[in-house]
Amino acid sequence: MRTAPTILHLDMDAFYASAEQAAKPSLRGKAVIVGGLGPRGVVATCSYEARVFGVHSAMPMAQARRLAPNAAYLVPRFGLYREVSEQVMGLLRELSPLVEPLSLDEAFVDLEAGQTAWDAESARLTGVKLRGDIRAVTGLTGSVGLAASKMLAKIASEQAKPDGLVLIEPGTERELLAPMSVRTLPGVGPATGDHLRRAGITTVGEIAEAGEDELVRLLGKAHGVALYAMALAHDVRPVVAERDTKSVSVEDTYDVDIHDRVRVRMEVQRLADRCVRRLRGAHLSGRTIVLKVRRYDFSTLTRSETLRGPTDDPAVVREAAARLLESVDTTGGVRLLGVGVSGLADYTQEDLFAQARTAAAAAAASAEELEHAEKEEAEEAVEEAVPPAERRWHAGHDVRHAEFGHGWVQGSGLGRVTVRFETPGSPPGRVRTFRSDDPLLEVAEPLPLVERRPGDVGSPAGSPAGSPAAGGEG
Repeated sequence: MRTAPTILHLDMDAFYASAEQAAKPSLRGKAVIVGGLGPRGVVATCSYEARVFGVHSAMPMAQARRLAPNAAYLVPRFGLYREVSEQVMGLLRELSPLVEPLSLDEAFVDLEAGQTAWDAESARLTGVKLRGDIRAVTGLTGSVGLAASKMLAKIASEQAKPDGLVLIEPGTERELLAPMSVRTLPGVGPATGDHLRRAGITTVGEIAEAGEDELVRLLGKAHGVALYAMALAHDVRPVVAERDTKSVSVEDTYDVDIHDRVRVRMEVQRLADRCVRRLRGAHLSGRTIVLKVRRYDFSTLTRSETLRGPTDDPAVVREAAARLLESVDTTGGVRLLGVGVSGLADYTQEDLFAQARTAAAAAAASAEELEHAEKEEAEEAVEEAVPPAERRWHAGHDVRHAEFGHGWVQGSGLGRVTVRFETPGSPPGRVRTFRSDDPLLEVAEPLPLVERRPGDVGSPAGSPAGSPAAGGEG
């Protein structure tokens, strides 16, 4: 482990909810909960004002509504979050070539590799400047942890929340860790924590006192040895520059179980098309098609098929997903469906579609496959007869009205949609209600959270326009 606190961990504070509050002046200082709003939805994140009521990430949305009935409940806007994330990651890449993103709102940075920090004081100054730059570019806050290892830097950023900076001086790690819960250490979830508790071990210090042999006896060699090393503050994992994307996938959870096989097939086809759009958006192709099915009893099945070469052809992905579905029994009902592509590459085998057709024709020699082909033709006819869906107005999403300008959806139903007209830089706006089919109302793109002045493209002071700090394409 290095001798200077030059590993930085950044964690954006309540990222999705904070972005929504920055975009919507009327929600600043209010309880905001972002996630799936259906009966089976879960909380993706919530503002600190909502956490006062006991709401937290991954909580069922129905439970959150009981705890905080007056909060603002919004559907995620991932396009906005990705844009802001790119702005933040651009700032991190200015500090070092070694940036390891963990998610849209979290990353490790090796400051020593970028020669931006070499001791405690230079690391602290770098962290202070980073937090100021993030606020200037995005209007949001992030918490920074600095330490000599990844594990300790992450622990430090948790201690810094919200909107703070904590530096762990080398040599103080074991004293700091000793009173902390065993759940603080990476890899200690509820099951492992409970197992350790039954053995009388509840703190990191007690793990160190128990010794490696006892940990191996309790948890097995690999887990026991690793956990003992972490309790002694030993963590030599390097910061790894951006990992290649391993897969691209989409999934939907349904408010009511789907029992109709035709509907299940249509949903899989729709998900396959969405997955390919995402795949093409990332300029990728893939060889392995994956189908995920969660049934009525919560059992989750995955099926996969590896093609002879990478593809980004929607017809190929649809056909493969349909074949995979045939091996899954959905008679009792389906609550979740997903389609993914892995084995990614940045090129496409041009004749794969023809190959897939040939393979499918050969496989159709059996009576079962012939019957499947007939069903597919019938279902395609049904799909063509389905009328286009009505416009859906998602709570929290952006709209524009020809007369009143930019706003966001507060709610909709019974043929009406309620819109609050405001922008990130405006005072709290007025609310108006329209017919859901009002021709003057249309879906809009999110506005930047921070107004960009001509010539700086949102760059913080001292950063050239068009640099990574300006958010790249955003």
